[in-house]
Amino acid sequence: MTKKIPHRLYLTEDQMPKQWYNLRADMKEQHDPMINPATGKPAKAEDLYPVFCEELAKQELDNTTRYFDIPQEVLDIYKIYRPSPLCRAFNLEKALDTPAKIYYKFEGNNTSGSHKLNSAVAQAYYAKQQGLKGVTTETGAGQWGTALSEACSYFGLDLEVYMVKVSFTQKPFRKSIMETFGGNVFASPSDRTEAGRKILAEDPDNSGSLGCAISEAVERAVTSDGYRYVLGSVLNQVLLHQSIIGLEAEQAMAVLDEYPDIVIGCAGGGSNLGGLIAPFMRDKITGKKDPRIVAVEPASCPSFTRGVYKYDFCDTGKITPMAKMYTLGCTFKPSANHAGGLRYHGMSPILSKLYHDKYMEAVAVEQTKVFDAAVQFAKLETILPAPESAHAIRCAIDEAVKCRETGEEKTILFGLTGTGYFDMTAYAAYNEGKMADHIPTDEELRPAIEAIPTIPGIQE
Repeated sequence: MTKKIPHRLYLTEDQMPKQWYNLRADMKEQHDPMINPATGKPAKAEDLYPVFCEELAKQELDNTTRYFDIPQEVLDIYKIYRPSPLCRAFNLEKALDTPAKIYYKFEGNNTSGSHKLNSAVAQAYYAKQQGLKGVTTETGAGQWGTALSEACSYFGLDLEVYMVKVSFTQKPFRKSIMETFGGNVFASPSDRTEAGRKILAEDPDNSGSLGCAISEAVERAVTSDGYRYVLGSVLNQVLLHQSIIGLEAEQAMAVLDEYPDIVIGCAGGGSNLGGLIAPFMRDKITGKKDPRIVAVEPASCPSFTRGVYKYDFCDTGKITPMAKMYTLGCTFKPSANHAGGLRYHGMSPILSKLYHDKYMEAVAVEQTKVFDAAVQFAKLETILPAPESAHAIRCAIDEAVKCRETGEEKTILFGLTGTGYFDMTAYAAYNEGKMADHIPTDEELRPAIEAIPTIPGIQE
């Protein structure tokens, strides 16, 4: 008898994972350590304490602890919006006339509209436990800033958010939501920091970047008593917290006697991708299974597909530790496309290492093709996807079409990281035929890549 597959499968609260999974504990080779730019040596936990909460700094550098217990206060908040559903895209499958089975893990059922709340709650909890007054952060599309505003409101923490200026303009209501939860939001680059003032002096019309916003947020944290900086992507600690996405997906698929042949996630800094693929990458590394894992990035900011694997600063102002990652150079200024959460010059060190060691693939897609997929998906599956998520949808559709052509009945899983209801400027541009694609030339990429710093004895 064929098992009936529901459109949406929700695990119960009791089935929700009680631990985060640390993929580093199962990696055959670790990524290279962070470098303290002041010493030129690997960063120690105490080097990170002026910037990060102490417990988060410890998580950042822990390569051996396989599972971390999720604190009860964090679990209590998770239960307000988790477990998130595993969905079967029946209508999309039918429209594509594909033998493939398409599943997606939907993370948009909370006020932030995205997966970002999973790490925001955890980081705010550890800041509160440390007795801090507040935290600072950056945000691109505004999803992370919104999520952190919610989390800080819950724990009674002050929050300063530096929002990439182009997104600040494109998504004004993101600012309104952050302010509703008590966050203080500033367009970056701003005149509130040395980093911001320097960038504006060189380019008064600078539209901003995540690297620039990080510089401002870090500077404010290290110069303000009782504050620390928190980040919504890239860092090991963030991928750890986001592992709950993949753990839930793995468990839900097991209920259905399913396992993905292909796992697809959009890639900016790596938070949702790293979280979604965590248990499936574990299976691949340990030889239990062999799923294809595909990262999808914008052609306008192609860190994986056209970047270099080197140590680089995580911010434009060059005040953060240096990480070994795929990077376009910390001075790279991406075009003002509408996937604000993917406009970052680098990529998670964990994911960079896995990509470098060929455990995963990466593709870059143009903005108009992404929105073609977003609109098709919205019409068929009733969810208006965030532009970031639509990168994964584009790839999932392409893979399903390949299955139609070959007759293969593959099982596809992708991450639907959030909703696009604050991205109506983007959808309007697409619907009115005003959306354009920008693919940087090698000449445009070269200056920032050539400016990647040297480290004596490590990177010449």
